[in-house]
Amino acid sequence: MEQEIKAEFESSGFSVDDDGQILQKCLTYCINYKLSPSDLVSNWEIYYLNRQLNGLKLENAHMDGFLSYLQNEMKQKIIKEDAHLHVYSSDDLEMLLGDDHDTTAGILNTPNSQYEKPHVDTYNSVSTPKTKENLLSSKDATDISSRITPFGQRISKFTSQFVFNSESVENRLSGQDLNDMEDDIIRRVQTTERCNLQVHHLQPQSGCRFMYDRTEDRFNYLDNRIRKHANAFTSYGLYGEPSDATLASQKNTFAVGMVCCDGEGHLNEKSILMQGSTELSGGRRVRLDLQKLAHFSLFPGQVIGVEGHNPSGHCLIATKVIDYLPSSLDVDLPPAKKLAMDQDYQPTSSNDSRVLSVLIAAGPFTTTDNLLFEPLKELLAYASRRQPQLVILMGPFVDSDHPEIKKGTVDRVFDDIFHVEILRKLYDYTKYMGPSARVILLPSIRDAHHDFVFPQPAFDIRQPDDISQQIACLPNPGLFSANEISFGCCTIDILKQLSGEEISRTSADTMSGDRMGRLATHILGQRSYYPLYPPSLGVPLDLSLAPEALDIPLIPDILILPSDLAPLVKVLSHKENNAEATKCMCVNPGRLAKGIGGGTFVELHYNSEPEKSNASIIRI
Repeated sequence: MEQEIKAEFESSGFSVDDDGQILQKCLTYCINYKLSPSDLVSNWEIYYLNRQLNGLKLENAHMDGFLSYLQNEMKQKIIKEDAHLHVYSSDDLEMLLGDDHDTTAGILNTPNSQYEKPHVDTYNSVSTPKTKENLLSSKDATDISSRITPFGQRISKFTSQFVFNSESVENRLSGQDLNDMEDDIIRRVQTTERCNLQVHHLQPQSGCRFMYDRTEDRFNYLDNRIRKHANAFTSYGLYGEPSDATLASQKNTFAVGMVCCDGEGHLNEKSILMQGSTELSGGRRVRLDLQKLAHFSLFPGQVIGVEGHNPSGHCLIATKVIDYLPSSLDVDLPPAKKLAMDQDYQPTSSNDSRVLSVLIAAGPFTTTDNLLFEPLKELLAYASRRQPQLVILMGPFVDSDHPEIKKGTVDRVFDDIFHVEILRKLYDYTKYMGPSARVILLPSIRDAHHDFVFPQPAFDIRQPDDISQQIACLPNPGLFSANEISFGCCTIDILKQLSGEEISRTSADTMSGDRMGRLATHILGQRSYYPLYPPSLGVPLDLSLAPEALDIPLIPDILILPSDLAPLVKVLSHKENNAEATKCMCVNPGRLAKGIGGGTFVELHYNSEPEKSNASIIRI
């Protein structure tokens, strides 16, 4: 049979090294994977093209990679035939030998197994234990994928990773709930009170034309931001009239401008420039000297107010930096932009109405080893138990970074994947839960089936008539209210991008550990969902489309910023002089799926104000 294999390779234009080990390995592959010589050569041709190998000679150095390819192909074939069957590979060996897991949790696919150990607080629910030193010595110790429990084999499910305001947390799944879980599947859940929903911004519109922004549009947007901040400082009345920072003066002056970098690369203390408005300085820039400041936090695109003097006309020596927009800018939302989702909605001012239960999750909603969307299924099953008034799902839904989509091996249209795997499950969920259930969808620039532009229009979907008022699609970013609780949402990973561009200095008596809180505060302080400029690589920012969509006209009660950084639930508080502190609850739910394992989501119970509210970061 070795000669048949060699002849098959030669007929396809490949030559085989004279070393007999290659043909022996090929024979082994045929026997182990039940392949004919022609099937083996066909798989080699695919591997050869995907790896872009040079030359037409089959060498021994190629065989290990070819074997891995064959193993993966066989695994994917078996998974497609039986979605509930898990194929063990070398990545699973470390997990299985490292600890004695309860095997029943891994093989039973019953409703009870989905909610096993719901009360355990752990940070290691998807991490495998450390292995013995002599196991898998040939594997790279830093290979993250070998340390992530495959989603279907995880042991601890729906465990609390962090609880905010734990003393007021309501009971989670009680023992009686667990005993009656199978009956709950058959019995229709009790209806909860329907929440009132209002969408405040619907810009840009679905079907809009983009990729038409010009340099003039970008310049006007940035100049308008500087002028808006300058006007707000003037009306606030505490810092004096803004002046031209580029003029030489021995007296202390107050100037407003945008932080820029002198050249390419990241900011440093020697490369910080401030660009003024065209009205006051003709858009000129001046260097900033921050040596006299005990603390600061700056990033490109940030609009700041600076007190200081410029003795030479070339460098503004700062004595104080104001990096937030005064609250005097807060105005009522324009009523023309409001869209009532309930025709019978009657707004009230009572705190009793500001109560809401909500689940918040951000994509990806499927693991990287398949497109079965198992995490989404389990999230909706969890929601059917907890019965939240509102479920907020934020993209990506059809992730353009998914390996199968990137490789182009998907045999379905992206829109079909979205409608079959996402919308159909949501339709089933809303019908099962009844008219009280509401779902909000926000797109992401990583959605392969949607417009690649930011700001991003909402999904344009056609819903069945019986649930047309239960699923709402918002643009990205989006602003809405539920039970008079305002939400601001943006699926761009602005926290991660700011963390890579920010430069800061903290004083010795200041706690510097809360970096995530500081980054989130920048969003509110700048009143912009995306204050970074120039935009991060890969962000298709179009400032001609709907630049007002990036503005935050009013500090929301809850700000949702999904990020690859650590999940968080945190109250941001900012007090200006003697004014009452403005508080906002910032939520990063994390990603529902991380690699081949499960991620996190947030369950939130809001009760009129953050101090009376509670939230849990839950590992699925």
